[in-house]
Amino acid sequence: MTESAAGQAQHYRVALVEDDDGDALLVEELLFDTDLPHTLVRCRTLDEARGRLAAHHFDCVLLDLHLPDASGLGTVEAIQRTGTHAAVIVLTGLAESSAGVDALAAGAQDYLVKGKVEPDLLQRAVRYAVQRKQAERANAALQVGRLRAQENARLERGLLPTPLLTSDSVTVTSRYLPGREQALLGGDFLDVVQTDDGQVHAIIGDVSGHGPAAAALGVCLRIAWRALTLGGHRGHHLLHLLEQIHIAERTGSDLFTTCTLIVLDPHAATVTLHLVGHHEPLLVGGAGTDVLDAAHGIALGIVPGLGDWPATTVPLPPNGTLIAYTDGLIEGYTGSAGARLGVEGLLHILDETREVDPGKHLDRLIGRVRALNAERHTDDLAILRLDWTALSGSRPRPVGHGERTVPHQADRRVGRH
Repeated sequence: MTESAAGQAQHYRVALVEDDDGDALLVEELLFDTDLPHTLVRCRTLDEARGRLAAHHFDCVLLDLHLPDASGLGTVEAIQRTGTHAAVIVLTGLAESSAGVDALAAGAQDYLVKGKVEPDLLQRAVRYAVQRKQAERANAALQVGRLRAQENARLERGLLPTPLLTSDSVTVTSRYLPGREQALLGGDFLDVVQTDDGQVHAIIGDVSGHGPAAAALGVCLRIAWRALTLGGHRGHHLLHLLEQIHIAERTGSDLFTTCTLIVLDPHAATVTLHLVGHHEPLLVGGAGTDVLDAAHGIALGIVPGLGDWPATTVPLPPNGTLIAYTDGLIEGYTGSAGARLGVEGLLHILDETREVDPGKHLDRLIGRVRALNAERHTDDLAILRLDWTALSGSRPRPVGHGERTVPHQADRRVGRH
């Protein structure tokens, strides 16, 4: 592309900030003599320029450093404080040889000396200044992206730690996806630890809201849960302590947290659940997939100090899988107009998604959910999968003993896995 063709590829909106009518007329005539498609708006004072720049988009500002209400490099800084994305070209006098260089250091993209400007020079200066400004913005956006990626990595390590698990009969698999591509992590978190008595303790939770505040609170609650659990705190008392921490650390009184506490006892072959405003986990066994029927309690932070979180204990089959998840997995759409996936839709997908490897199974499950949703719902989602084999206390049990089965459609029962 030739210089002339490149210059005509864009229409430039130029703001001229100049109080001298003679100098303003000279700039206007120089721009008229160029091949640059442009619209010129003149401002006589800094205050007028700030108002115009705040209200309208401009590509370039031609700025005189000596105005009735401002003088010197402070005018450059004042223009930048308007938040404009326009490139700034400073207009200096013949006796101000160093002012232009100082203006560049203050953030201007270029400078021109009055009386030594020709149409071709002005055209190139405007075009190149705009390009430099765009390059600066792109580089700044790239830097922000890098910092965001680093922050995401730090937060992800806090939200999704390495499980402290020593059992050979129990394995853990998890997945987390932020709501939007390149988004900051939300408040979903999970963790798994095994205590000296052999019990496997797990938590999955969701702090309301998105962004760094929710993620930071999720990290705080996850770390607190791990420390309190390893310190011997359990059940109702543990949740009261977590709620106190939630209230102390949250940035707004409207933030609340839902979670599920899971205690898998390999010796007794049972799982004990505390549902804190959260969904019931799914139990996958030889007889199919069941929604575990468990008592519900209120989310942390809704009514501080008045929460009641009853425990539900369910016997487990010798071999099986427990899947817990946050609501981002089921609140998306199903492809039909206005229909949400919901638990029933998730059960159907689980029935159709068969994979021996736990990680591949979760990947296929998430892929299927996202394909149906077609990116229309953008909440974060987290999934925790616990698999066990040959529990020492396990024994065959009849269907329905201590748990609710899930029939398919009218019967809410899903197919065999």
